[in-house]
Amino acid sequence: MSSPVTDVLQLSVLVAALALVHGPFGDYMAAVYASKRHLRAERWIYRAIGADPDAEMRWPAYLRGVLAFSLAGVLALYLLQRVQNHLPLSLGFAPIPPDQAFNTAVSFVSNTNWQSYSGESAMSYTTQTAGLAVQNFVSVAVGMAVAIALVRGFARFRTGELGNFWADLVRGVVRILLPVSVLAAIVLVALGAVQNLSDIQQVHTLSGGTQHITGGAIASQEAIKDVGTNGGGPYNANSAHPFENPDAISNLLEIFLLLVIPFSLPRTFGKMTGSVKQGYAIVAAMAAIWLAGVVAVTIVEHQAPGTASQLAGGSMEGKEQRFGVGPSSLFAVSTTMTSTGSVNSSLDSFQGLSGGVLLFGMLLGEIAPGGVGSGLYGMLIMALIAVFVAGLMVGRTPEYLGKKLGAREMKLAACSILVTPALVLAGTALAMALPDGEDAMTNTGPHGFSEVLYAYASAGNNNGSAFAGLGATTEFFNTTLGLCMLLGRFLPMVFVLALAGSLAEQQRVPVTAGTLRTHRPLFSALLVAVVVIVAGLTFFPALSLGPLAEGLAA
Repeated sequence: MSSPVTDVLQLSVLVAALALVHGPFGDYMAAVYASKRHLRAERWIYRAIGADPDAEMRWPAYLRGVLAFSLAGVLALYLLQRVQNHLPLSLGFAPIPPDQAFNTAVSFVSNTNWQSYSGESAMSYTTQTAGLAVQNFVSVAVGMAVAIALVRGFARFRTGELGNFWADLVRGVVRILLPVSVLAAIVLVALGAVQNLSDIQQVHTLSGGTQHITGGAIASQEAIKDVGTNGGGPYNANSAHPFENPDAISNLLEIFLLLVIPFSLPRTFGKMTGSVKQGYAIVAAMAAIWLAGVVAVTIVEHQAPGTASQLAGGSMEGKEQRFGVGPSSLFAVSTTMTSTGSVNSSLDSFQGLSGGVLLFGMLLGEIAPGGVGSGLYGMLIMALIAVFVAGLMVGRTPEYLGKKLGAREMKLAACSILVTPALVLAGTALAMALPDGEDAMTNTGPHGFSEVLYAYASAGNNNGSAFAGLGATTEFFNTTLGLCMLLGRFLPMVFVLALAGSLAEQQRVPVTAGTLRTHRPLFSALLVAVVVIVAGLTFFPALSLGPLAEGLAA
């Protein structure tokens, strides 16, 4: 059971650890993507796929690589689920139904990892490891590659070339994700996480009954699940399951793992653009929003109304006794703001207002600090919007990192940030208007609406978590949420890469006395304000019908 003192201590340790690795790890990632040297294992991969890693790509070619690779991943993962009963290590599980296989394939390829199934009773070991775990690596590497392409768009001048997608993809997996995940998996095994390929075990319970328990390569999947901000997990209980998350130490480690790359990538951005101060301004904005969310949710959960909650020291409904209020709140905010979707408690049991904070964290666009790669390019898009707003205030053409932001650049930035609101609001409205959506709701009133809104916010922002009271395993939800995940992932990438190509073609604009200093705290504050205002104006009516109404009624 946590207390306010231990909550502050754990948060302080986490922040200190992230600050400690921010510089070295960010610099390492910058060196990886700037390197001209190819490792032997990488050269084998290039030969196997027929790619020339030294060939520069303009944005249309880079985009074709992203889309072709992702489409192949969807088809392969869908097929694997449909025939898993014929493959080794099937555990006797039946093939996944077509609509659910589509939903899951799109979910993992889009780095959403929404799970409308119980992993321990539906997915074979082969599907878990050869399908889902593989996508946990490569879907993340795709997001990182797109982010790096945008960074090169800022860093390069008078060229439309953004690097090589295949080289960025392979390096992201081989040099960053694999080493960190292997190290994390070893530590998790040492802390008690399960790692095996044993048959389903039958055990006797304390009440004299029997229970069947599935093992698996849990620690290794847990590692990349967190490192890649993937979410999901082999067990339906997710990181609340002791096989995935044994104790308070592993809990804090997992939070660190899911934050370490998103919070270090702004340093990579600063290093590659030649000004680490620009990276500090971006990470400061990310950290301010994340920290505000952690404090708000923790306070609300500790001060939950009711005699039982006050005697327990906070709202313990839906939370693990071994974690308590503080670590559960820290985990929830970190996952909903990093496009992870993993949980160590039931989000559906959080108080109305704190649940609203978790929902709002996703509706910001998953940028504080956001998913691996997607968080950085999402925040950079918002930085362009902030510069544009500042330019309107002083009547000056906006500039950012030596690039003029003309009509083309601002149209692409605006299109990028409008995709998710359109998907979330249209999907929620459709579900509330049709009987298929209403029939899946186990709760009515504001909380029932919040569950539907949360589902589409999670899908459209590629998060993957859920308010568990919604029965989203129907054909309607599998299909509509799958489409939201697909469009929410790849439509913004189209606009981001087009923007990167447009920026890279420009010549450098000299800094003058009227140039906005985007590396200073004032710009970080402006960026936070723009992020919150844009999301607030877009989603406040929907939030007022759900979590705000529920919270105020309590």
